[in-house]
Amino acid sequence: MSFELPEWFCRMFSSPRFVPYRNAVDGDDKRAWDLYRWNIEVSEAFYCPLHCLEVSLRNAQHIELSARFGRVDWWVAAPLRKHELAKIAQAERSLRDKGAGLPSADDVIAELSFGFWVSLLSRSYDRYLWVPVLHRAFPHYSGRREGLRDNLQAMVLLRNRVMHHEPIHHRRLEADHVKIYRLLGYLEPAVAVWLRDFDRVPEVLKRRPEGRGR
Repeated sequence: MSFELPEWFCRMFSSPRFVPYRNAVDGDDKRAWDLYRWNIEVSEAFYCPLHCLEVSLRNAQHIELSARFGRVDWWVAAPLRKHELAKIAQAERSLRDKGAGLPSADDVIAELSFGFWVSLLSRSYDRYLWVPVLHRAFPHYSGRREGLRDNLQAMVLLRNRVMHHEPIHHRRLEADHVKIYRLLGYLEPAVAVWLRDFDRVPEVLKRRPEGRGR
């Protein structure tokens, strides 16, 4: 029996956005339909481990930076570049626009993006932040800063695709999942143990539709 995409699907979910799924399964609409649905499921499943990684990273770095500079609004004293200072100013404006009044340091910390925290591990901060303070945020890591930063940046890209409803089915998702746990282990192994109790990614990965590369 031939399969025809429902009219409402083409209207509500956009035919052009369906093209990457068709391309992944040689133009077979039924398999593309199954892949689209699975992409939503696996994106939802990845939300939990990505949430744990992002929140753990920002709080671990915030704790160390606050201790180093002796204030919870450490960005006032830290040697940040214009780009990062602009991100903080943008976060403060956004909070004020939401009616937060004078944002607290905690408000600002929560408003800053995953990418902001990873940017503090870039080469330009090697001498000023990584060596004197930020390496302490990763007590179970003994490698080079560059490798850590690159792995975290890969997770920022995955997070952005998930949150912007983009395809992630073409990624090596098993490897992404392992990487999240490894990064959590560098920060605090107990978080990784806790996460495994409700992490649905392994179960959803087992139900990956056939007919595509891994």
